[in-house]
Amino acid sequence: MSQPIPSANQHQAPADRLCAWPIASSEVLADGPVIAMVRDTVTTPDGESMVRDYITHPGSVVIIAVDAEDQLILIEQYRHPVGHRVVEAPAGLLDEPGEEPEVAAQRELAEEAGLQATHWSPLVQLFASPGCSQETTRVYLATGLSAVEAPQGFVAADEEADMTLRKVPLTAVMAQILAGEIRNPGLVAGVLALYARRSGFEDFPQA
Repeated sequence: MSQPIPSANQHQAPADRLCAWPIASSEVLADGPVIAMVRDTVTTPDGESMVRDYITHPGSVVIIAVDAEDQLILIEQYRHPVGHRVVEAPAGLLDEPGEEPEVAAQRELAEEAGLQATHWSPLVQLFASPGCSQETTRVYLATGLSAVEAPQGFVAADEEADMTLRKVPLTAVMAQILAGEIRNPGLVAGVLALYARRSGFEDFPQA
Protein backbone atom coordinates (compact mmCIF):
# COMPACT_ATOMS: atom_id res chain seq x y z
CA MET A 1 0.00 0.00 0.00
CA SER A 2 1.38 3.41 -0.93
CA GLN A 3 2.17 5.82 1.87
CA PRO A 4 0.50 9.23 2.05
CA ILE A 5 2.62 12.13 0.81
CA PRO A 6 3.61 14.29 3.79
CA SER A 7 3.03 18.01 3.57
CA ALA A 8 6.23 20.02 3.22
CA ASN A 9 6.88 23.28 4.96
CA GLN A 10 5.43 25.83 2.58
CA HIS A 11 8.55 27.96 2.88
CA GLN A 12 11.19 25.26 2.41
CA ALA A 13 11.62 22.38 -0.01
CA PRO A 14 13.15 19.13 1.28
CA ALA A 15 16.94 18.92 1.00
CA ASP A 16 19.34 16.06 0.36
CA ARG A 17 20.66 14.65 3.63
CA LEU A 18 23.40 12.25 4.62
CA CYS A 19 22.18 8.69 5.13
CA ALA A 20 24.12 5.43 5.03
CA TRP A 21 22.47 2.01 5.17
CA PRO A 22 24.74 -0.70 6.62
CA ILE A 23 27.03 -2.51 4.16
CA ALA A 24 27.22 -6.25 4.81
CA SER A 25 29.93 -6.85 2.21
CA SER A 26 31.79 -4.93 -0.48
CA GLU A 27 33.72 -6.12 -3.54
CA VAL A 28 35.79 -4.21 -6.11
CA LEU A 29 34.73 -5.59 -9.49
CA ALA A 30 37.10 -3.48 -11.57
CA ASP A 31 39.73 -0.94 -10.59
CA GLY A 32 40.94 1.84 -12.89
CA PRO A 33 43.39 4.73 -12.49
CA VAL A 34 40.64 7.18 -11.45
CA ILE A 35 37.40 5.26 -10.90
CA ALA A 36 36.42 1.78 -9.76
CA MET A 37 33.35 -0.43 -10.07
CA VAL A 38 32.18 -1.64 -6.65
CA ARG A 39 29.49 -4.14 -5.62
CA ASP A 40 27.96 -3.65 -2.16
CA THR A 41 25.50 -5.88 -0.36
CA VAL A 42 23.39 -3.44 1.64
CA THR A 43 21.02 -4.07 4.55
CA THR A 44 17.75 -2.17 4.11
CA PRO A 45 15.77 -0.65 7.03
CA ASP A 46 13.42 -3.66 7.03
CA GLY A 47 16.34 -6.07 7.43
CA GLU A 48 16.40 -7.31 3.83
CA SER A 49 19.49 -7.34 1.60
CA MET A 50 19.99 -5.68 -1.74
CA VAL A 51 22.98 -5.66 -4.10
CA ARG A 52 24.08 -2.42 -5.73
CA ASP A 53 26.88 -1.85 -8.25
CA TYR A 54 28.25 1.67 -8.52
CA ILE A 55 31.24 3.70 -9.65
CA THR A 56 33.55 5.40 -7.18
CA HIS A 57 34.52 8.87 -8.38
CA PRO A 58 36.68 11.75 -7.04
CA GLY A 59 34.23 14.44 -8.16
CA SER A 60 34.40 17.04 -10.90
CA VAL A 61 34.21 20.73 -11.69
CA VAL A 62 32.45 22.50 -14.56
CA ILE A 63 33.11 26.08 -15.66
CA ILE A 64 30.40 28.28 -17.16
CA ALA A 65 32.73 30.84 -18.73
CA VAL A 66 30.94 33.89 -20.16
CA ASP A 67 32.79 36.62 -22.06
CA ALA A 68 32.05 40.35 -22.33
CA GLU A 69 29.74 39.75 -25.33
CA ASP A 70 27.65 37.23 -23.32
CA GLN A 71 29.06 34.34 -25.26
CA LEU A 72 29.62 30.99 -23.58
CA ILE A 73 32.89 29.10 -24.02
CA LEU A 74 32.02 25.60 -25.23
CA ILE A 75 33.94 22.46 -26.06
CA GLU A 76 32.96 19.67 -28.42
CA GLN A 77 34.50 16.39 -27.28
CA TYR A 78 34.07 12.75 -28.23
CA ARG A 79 32.51 10.70 -25.43
CA HIS A 80 32.89 6.99 -26.13
CA PRO A 81 30.25 5.56 -23.71
CA VAL A 82 27.44 7.51 -25.43
CA GLY A 83 28.91 7.49 -28.95
CA HIS A 84 28.58 11.24 -29.48
CA ARG A 85 30.65 14.35 -29.86
CA VAL A 86 29.16 16.06 -26.82
CA VAL A 87 28.83 19.82 -26.38
CA GLU A 88 30.25 20.65 -22.95
CA ALA A 89 31.64 23.44 -20.83
CA PRO A 90 35.30 23.24 -19.79
CA ALA A 91 35.46 20.67 -17.00
CA GLY A 92 37.64 18.17 -15.25
CA LEU A 93 38.19 15.78 -12.38
CA LEU A 94 39.08 16.55 -8.78
CA ASP A 95 41.96 14.13 -9.05
CA GLU A 96 44.85 16.29 -7.79
CA PRO A 97 45.50 15.52 -4.10
CA GLY A 98 44.64 18.46 -1.86
CA GLU A 99 43.48 20.71 -4.70
CA GLU A 100 40.48 22.88 -3.82
CA PRO A 101 37.53 22.71 -6.27
CA GLU A 102 37.78 26.38 -7.33
CA VAL A 103 41.52 26.00 -7.94
CA ALA A 104 40.79 22.89 -10.02
CA ALA A 105 38.23 24.90 -12.02
CA GLN A 106 40.82 27.61 -12.69
CA ARG A 107 43.31 24.98 -13.85
CA GLU A 108 40.81 23.26 -16.12
CA LEU A 109 39.75 26.54 -17.76
CA ALA A 110 43.40 27.29 -18.54
CA GLU A 111 44.11 23.77 -19.80
CA GLU A 112 41.04 23.26 -21.96
CA ALA A 113 40.25 26.79 -23.14
CA GLY A 114 43.47 28.77 -22.67
CA LEU A 115 41.61 31.27 -20.49
CA GLN A 116 41.73 32.81 -17.05
CA ALA A 117 38.99 34.74 -15.23
CA THR A 118 39.02 37.66 -12.80
CA HIS A 119 35.68 36.74 -11.19
CA TRP A 120 34.63 33.32 -9.93
CA SER A 121 31.47 32.29 -8.10
CA PRO A 122 29.75 28.96 -7.42
CA LEU A 123 26.55 28.37 -9.41
CA VAL A 124 25.22 24.94 -8.42
CA GLN A 125 26.16 21.44 -7.24
CA LEU A 126 24.72 18.19 -8.47
CA PHE A 127 25.07 14.43 -8.21
CA ALA A 128 25.87 13.51 -11.81
CA SER A 129 24.12 10.11 -11.71
CA PRO A 130 23.33 9.15 -8.09
CA GLY A 131 21.87 5.75 -8.93
CA CYS A 132 25.20 4.43 -10.20
CA SER A 133 28.01 6.87 -9.40
CA GLN A 134 29.49 8.75 -6.44
CA GLU A 135 30.34 11.74 -8.64
CA THR A 136 29.53 15.17 -7.24
CA THR A 137 29.86 18.03 -9.72
CA ARG A 138 30.53 21.62 -8.67
CA VAL A 139 29.64 24.22 -11.30
CA TYR A 140 31.29 27.65 -11.29
CA LEU A 141 30.61 30.90 -13.15
CA ALA A 142 33.75 32.54 -14.57
CA THR A 143 33.72 36.08 -16.00
CA GLY A 144 36.32 38.69 -16.86
CA LEU A 145 38.02 36.34 -19.30
CA SER A 146 41.46 36.76 -20.86
CA ALA A 147 43.96 34.53 -22.61
CA VAL A 148 46.52 32.59 -20.60
CA GLU A 149 49.10 29.90 -21.28
CA ALA A 150 48.20 26.35 -20.34
CA PRO A 151 49.79 25.19 -17.05
CA GLN A 152 53.35 23.95 -17.41
CA GLY A 153 53.51 20.27 -18.24
CA PHE A 154 49.94 20.02 -19.57
CA VAL A 155 49.68 18.04 -22.82
CA ALA A 156 46.28 17.38 -24.42
CA ALA A 157 45.87 13.64 -25.09
CA ASP A 158 43.22 11.16 -26.21
CA GLU A 159 39.78 12.85 -26.46
CA GLU A 160 41.21 16.19 -25.34
CA ALA A 161 43.60 16.23 -28.33
CA ASP A 162 40.54 16.28 -30.61
CA MET A 163 38.51 18.92 -28.74
CA THR A 164 36.93 21.81 -30.65
CA LEU A 165 36.63 25.15 -28.85
CA ARG A 166 33.73 27.50 -29.66
CA LYS A 167 32.13 30.74 -28.51
CA VAL A 168 28.33 30.68 -28.72
CA PRO A 169 25.77 33.28 -27.55
CA LEU A 170 24.33 32.25 -24.19
CA THR A 171 20.77 32.62 -25.54
CA ALA A 172 21.53 30.14 -28.33
CA VAL A 173 22.90 27.62 -25.84
CA MET A 174 19.78 27.96 -23.71
CA ALA A 175 17.60 27.34 -26.77
CA GLN A 176 19.54 24.18 -27.65
CA ILE A 177 19.27 22.93 -24.07
CA LEU A 178 15.49 23.36 -24.05
CA ALA A 179 15.29 21.65 -27.44
CA GLY A 180 17.15 18.61 -26.10
CA GLU A 181 20.12 19.19 -28.42
CA ILE A 182 22.61 19.78 -25.57
CA ARG A 183 22.56 17.13 -22.85
CA ASN A 184 25.74 17.36 -20.82
CA PRO A 185 24.46 17.58 -17.22
CA GLY A 186 27.01 20.06 -15.91
CA LEU A 187 26.47 22.44 -18.82
CA VAL A 188 22.68 22.12 -18.62
CA ALA A 189 22.59 22.69 -14.86
CA GLY A 190 25.05 25.56 -15.04
CA VAL A 191 23.23 27.47 -17.77
CA LEU A 192 19.85 27.00 -16.08
CA ALA A 193 21.35 28.15 -12.77
CA LEU A 194 22.85 31.22 -14.44
CA TYR A 195 19.49 32.13 -15.97
CA ALA A 196 17.84 31.64 -12.57
CA ARG A 197 20.40 33.96 -10.96
CA ARG A 198 19.81 36.60 -13.61
CA SER A 199 16.06 36.26 -13.11
CA GLY A 200 16.25 37.29 -9.47
CA PHE A 201 17.61 34.30 -7.59
CA GLU A 202 21.02 35.88 -7.03
CA ASP A 203 20.23 36.46 -3.35
CA PHE A 204 19.77 32.73 -2.65
CA PRO A 205 22.57 30.93 -0.77
CA GLN A 206 25.26 29.75 -3.17
CA ALA A 207 26.46 26.14 -3.36
